[in-house]
Amino acid sequence: MARQLRAEQTRATIIGAAADLFDRRGYESTTLSEIVAHAGVTKGALYFHFAAKEDLAHAILEIQSRTSRRLAKDLDGRGYSSLEALMRLTFGMARLCVQGPVLRAGLRLATAGVPVRPPLPHPFTEWREIATSRLLDAVRQSDVHQDIDVDSVAHTLVCSVVGTRVVGGTLEPAGREPRRLAEMWYILIRGMVPVTRRARYVTLAARLEQETGTA
Repeated sequence: MARQLRAEQTRATIIGAAADLFDRRGYESTTLSEIVAHAGVTKGALYFHFAAKEDLAHAILEIQSRTSRRLAKDLDGRGYSSLEALMRLTFGMARLCVQGPVLRAGLRLATAGVPVRPPLPHPFTEWREIATSRLLDAVRQSDVHQDIDVDSVAHTLVCSVVGTRVVGGTLEPAGREPRRLAEMWYILIRGMVPVTRRARYVTLAARLEQETGTA
């Protein structure tokens, strides 16, 4: 049992080191030797868990997928409206990105075109599906206009969230991201939420911005 625990801890250490380097330097610019040195492990320990750099990338993308699905499921179980759950999901993922390098690295891997091994879906495909499901429910709950093009909005939402992270990470301090997400939601809310329900979600966006910025 102790040996298994040490192996799991070593694997997590290697993933964390790889994620940190992938996030800061990029996938192509990072070597396995640099990951070994950054993790403080032997090459043998790394190769025991991962046969190639691609395996490390896949492990990071798997963690990213599990995290987003787990957060979405948790929010669904809290009694929020579907639109509120979707808004909270975007701010929740932003908060988790700040807390550790794995999700940041996962996003960088996704935007860099690193191949995703089936049956794991591409992160952007998975996020569009999550957004589509919540938006369809929001239409049924009358929080979103009945004639909205849900597929188009889901696609735009994912592009906006990813773009906010990528562009903001290049041009602005990390603490600016909650403000940018709130601005994105203000635009979407005014375009797709009926006037009678708009104030509720504009207020929610402002509150989530504040909560995420102080977390």
